[in-house]
Amino acid sequence: MEKIYEVAIVGGGPGGIGTAVEAAVHGIENILLLDKADNHSSTIRRFYKKNKRVDRNWKGQVVDIEGSIPFMDGTKETTLDFFDQLLDEDKIDTAFNTEVENITKDENTNTFTIQTSTKVFIAKCVVVTIGKMGKPNKPEYKIPFSLKEYVNFNLDKCSKNEKLLVVGGGNSAVEYACSLSEEGNTVTLVYRKEKFTRLNPENEETLFKYNGQEKLRLRLNTDIESIENDDGSVKVNFNDGYHTIYDRVIYAIGGTAPVDFLKKVGIEMDEEGKPIYDEYNETNLPCMYVAGDVAFNTGGSIATALNHGFRITRSLLIKRGEQNGSTELFFKNNPTFKY
Repeated sequence: MEKIYEVAIVGGGPGGIGTAVEAAVHGIENILLLDKADNHSSTIRRFYKKNKRVDRNWKGQVVDIEGSIPFMDGTKETTLDFFDQLLDEDKIDTAFNTEVENITKDENTNTFTIQTSTKVFIAKCVVVTIGKMGKPNKPEYKIPFSLKEYVNFNLDKCSKNEKLLVVGGGNSAVEYACSLSEEGNTVTLVYRKEKFTRLNPENEETLFKYNGQEKLRLRLNTDIESIENDDGSVKVNFNDGYHTIYDRVIYAIGGTAPVDFLKKVGIEMDEEGKPIYDEYNETNLPCMYVAGDVAFNTGGSIATALNHGFRITRSLLIKRGEQNGSTELFFKNNPTFKY
């Protein structure tokens, strides 16, 4: 028979790791963690620069850890090492390089069929915890196809001694700009608003220090109307009537939830295109949950994503207790949960 997992988790970021580890810690067996990347935490690996600070209390949000995972402040490297250690136990099956194409519910067996690019998996419960950064935001104006090699949404193709334009007003945009300027590039950071409102104190201090030292240039209260190919360079037309030629443009304007996939699997969305879920992160589909980036209404932290995993595990155990008629006894013997 095809192996039936108690819970399958789609997405190997903090929300997925938190769910898998909490489930294992609290005695749930047959756990599967899937991710289309070749390792867990692909957003952190791809979009966080070397030694980037990773805060437990992100953007001033003071987060109490609800579950069993003692997450603390650190760096990109220490955070990845910490997650490696959490997944070292043999209680969690992993399937990396595996992209989920669809999830359907079999009402006869009360299980979910998870169709991937290579294989089909069966699970009693599913947690969808795919990140927003896997699908970065793109500007409304057209990006010419001929500029594909010179317009980026991360730092993968950046080199040295280039004239660069970084677009955005968040922490990622500032970190990109500062990092690129340190590598010998001539960097301009353009932001459509007149001041930054979403930066952590360290990034804000570094940005204005670099600007004062003329390591980079700021163009605030300025938007881009269009870009075009100028003999292999990027001509950027600004809304103040000026244009500038750059070797490369890097966009860091956030990510969008993969709405189409969520709708495809049957998850109900609100008017703003965000998934609807209850206090345990359970959607309109019984035993299908959302966690991590895709479940944040206004943005959230790694610690909050880990807490999502704890709440989901609590729901799974309540369901198990109800099925076995032993809910009260279970919570009596497991004081970390409150019924």
